[in-house]
Amino acid sequence: MDVKDLKRLLESVRESDISELVLETGDYKLSVKRGGELAYAPPAPAPAAAAPPPATPAAPPATPPTEAPPAAAEAAAGNLVEVTAPIVGTFYAAPSPDAPPFVKVGDRVEAGAVLCIIEAMKLMNEIEAEVGGTVREILVRNEEPVEYGQVLFRLEPS
Repeated sequence: MDVKDLKRLLESVRESDISELVLETGDYKLSVKRGGELAYAPPAPAPAAAAPPPATPAAPPATPPTEAPPAAAEAAAGNLVEVTAPIVGTFYAAPSPDAPPFVKVGDRVEAGAVLCIIEAMKLMNEIEAEVGGTVREILVRNEEPVEYGQVLFRLEPS
């Protein structure tokens, strides 16, 4: 489900008299409740019943795409520099929908090179490489929402 679909779904819930909606697939679980206090609950602490714990931990690894197999990513993670999201927002891999992405896996980048844009509250924030090196992994898809501290890229320093 992309951000546009999620926005349409939330708008539909807001305009209806539905008080609770739970949508669960093999990749994720979405729970929306209306009428209570506004609160954020991260996916890991959410399990309250016996059935959700297996589904909830399975969701985060399935969401971010990796360019390398998980075992290879874990093995190589020791020498890679992680670029994390400094804010909550929407990830954009390119400066515009019809433009090529800022970087691809295998690209060499210099320190200060723009890797992506995160949109937060209609402001476009360029995320730059802190070190020069080679892009080894891109862990987020274009137009996906990202959380503060979420790993976006892994770079192999040069």
